[in-house]
Amino acid sequence: MVSAFCRKAGASGKHKPSSVYLPEKVTFVYQSALRTTCEPESEVLMMEIEFRKAETANAEQLIEIYNAAFYSDYLKYGECPAYGKTREMMEQSIIDIPKHLIIHDGKPVGCISCKQLENGFYEVGCLCVIPEFQGKGIGTAAMGFAKSYYKDWNKFTLVTPVDKNENVKFYTEKCGFDIQSVEMDGNVKVYRFILER
Repeated sequence: MVSAFCRKAGASGKHKPSSVYLPEKVTFVYQSALRTTCEPESEVLMMEIEFRKAETANAEQLIEIYNAAFYSDYLKYGECPAYGKTREMMEQSIIDIPKHLIIHDGKPVGCISCKQLENGFYEVGCLCVIPEFQGKGIGTAAMGFAKSYYKDWNKFTLVTPVDKNENVKFYTEKCGFDIQSVEMDGNVKVYRFILER
């Protein structure tokens, strides 16, 4: 179960002080109920995930998140457009493509960025979660956030490497995307995914 609502940052009184810079703008909060096992009577854990629009002051945080999330891709493929960005590159990317920090327990743990290609059609340029927080429903909540944030969406698209089975399964089974085509991104064969309303 995932529910969403919007509030001003810090309005709940639960917001813990953080040593990282977090924009104090409108924050979207998802509360996710996760079972500890597949058994219906198992313990339910509540997880609150916040999404805050990134600013250029968040460039270093985003570089750390991207590098942690995409390091294995860089090692595997010898290239990864999201890995190894300079501060200047990330600042420009924040200006060009809206990004939202994914925050769990006051700590930035991921990012989702979407670029409008045309009316109601968005490309998910990046959806990443640092490895120690993967598999906890954060990526699924991030796609739910994108669908609620971009209210006019009719279609989302994105690419992921063909041989990244966990990503393919995530986007098709958890998020409802369909594979549209196969294309090359540099030297890497990728699937082009489409999600239509």
